[in-house]
Amino acid sequence: MEINTIKKLEKKALKSSGFDFMRLGIALIFIVIVMFYTMATTGNISNSMFLVVATIFGAYMAMNIGANDVANNVGPAVGSKALSLGGAILIAAIFEVSGALIAGADVTNTIRKGIIDLNAFSNVDIFIWAMMAALLAAALWLNLATYFKAPVSTTHSIVGGVMGAGIASGGFGIVHWATMGKIAASWIISPVLGGLIAALFLFSIKKTILFQDDKIQAARKWVPVFVAIMAWAFTTYLTLKGLKHVWSDITDVLNFLPHTKKPTFGVAAIFGVIIAIITFILVKANITKKAQTLKNDRNAINILFTIPLVFAAILLSFAHGANDVANAVGPLAAINDAVINGGISSKSGIPLWVMAIGGFGIAVGLALYGPKLIKTVGSEITELDQIRAFSIALAAAITVIIASQLGLPVSSTHIAVGAVFGVGFLREFMKLEKDNEEILKKELEKAEELLKIMVIELDELERKDNKEKEDYENIVSLYEKIDGQEKIIKRLRKILKKEEKTEYVKRDMLKKIVAAWIITVPVAGFFSAIIFFVIKGMML
Repeated sequence: MEINTIKKLEKKALKSSGFDFMRLGIALIFIVIVMFYTMATTGNISNSMFLVVATIFGAYMAMNIGANDVANNVGPAVGSKALSLGGAILIAAIFEVSGALIAGADVTNTIRKGIIDLNAFSNVDIFIWAMMAALLAAALWLNLATYFKAPVSTTHSIVGGVMGAGIASGGFGIVHWATMGKIAASWIISPVLGGLIAALFLFSIKKTILFQDDKIQAARKWVPVFVAIMAWAFTTYLTLKGLKHVWSDITDVLNFLPHTKKPTFGVAAIFGVIIAIITFILVKANITKKAQTLKNDRNAINILFTIPLVFAAILLSFAHGANDVANAVGPLAAINDAVINGGISSKSGIPLWVMAIGGFGIAVGLALYGPKLIKTVGSEITELDQIRAFSIALAAAITVIIASQLGLPVSSTHIAVGAVFGVGFLREFMKLEKDNEEILKKELEKAEELLKIMVIELDELERKDNKEKEDYENIVSLYEKIDGQEKIIKRLRKILKKEEKTEYVKRDMLKKIVAAWIITVPVAGFFSAIIFFVIKGMML
């Protein structure tokens, strides 16, 4: 028996090992393709080997983004069963690449938010080494975080890498500490804001729909409203974040739009209102059509949020590809600019091939190593269904809109994960679902009332002077019934007490993720400083 078990374990281990080697092989093939492409297209440029090595680091970084960061966009949809794991990976891969290539940054601040002083670099080579160190350090940290199943911020990883390399090359004075203070503030602002907004929407759905006697009638009234809000939020969000890089091209075609450098909030909000009204009408008609076939329970309401949730995963992936990919490959774009032009610039164009490395690298990393973090975000923090996942996706979009208008520094990763925690803590705060609580309390009240009746009846029989045989038999029977009833009451009280103490958020996961967030910048910075000194030692 034990030998058979050992053989089964050996087969499972070999199968797992073979799969790991296959994934590693595919990842290496992608890196080799990127390397040969860079060598073929930049071979006649001075210092081209720096660019080749940096491109390898960039490809590695992109795959780690796919393995870690993308989970925030599709994890809730997978955890709620609105999407299968394979479907989520396919959707995310397609729309991450689309976002990067269609609406990716054509000009971006390569040194994220001006965290270091470029004038402090003594020469171009030192700058290139620093950017290479930042890129590799951020990728290594993301790889480590993914291994420990901790979703962390890609942007913060890059920020830490640039800061560490900057300090190693030019001292602590090279860092703009006021900017770093704002970034540190986002560790608190992002998850708290995302969590509060997600909890607010979940509570609103519960009050307006789930806690109503006629849930279907309530859904006909309120589901179109919530989905329309989602349509407004994502349209506004995508207009502000996804179209800012191609806005001038759009205004050239559509002359009636304001000819600004990027879409204003007013224009984005108007676009959002138009799409929201159309969405409201379509969803209202669809629910009215389905109402006759739906049961009056939570599962039926969950079904109504499934399609909007799939659209949310698509839009979040597209927006992530349009924005965060550019941030991640920023150092690579800076190195490319420095190698080709022989100088240091605070802003430089991101070539299409660099964006392609970012987009396709994310798709490869997501397909190979993304499932681990998708499962973590989707099911290992708190239990999700479509309603809860919808609240999380909606909170992610609205939080970014609010923060961008108020000028608050936020992280999309922290927002999404904070929203998951917010949903979990709301469930914990509300304790039992309303229906379960009432049923348990009513059962306990009935059990206690029945016990009182039994005790009174027993007391009357024991006080009786001339007891007959039947009376003694009844007394014995009542003692047994009272004992059994006390056990029932004890069990019901235990169930209620246990339910009240139920933790809907896994504390170990909470501690691990918060710890990873706090150490992201300093650890990435430490890695980057070490790598910079290694590169410098090799080159001098």
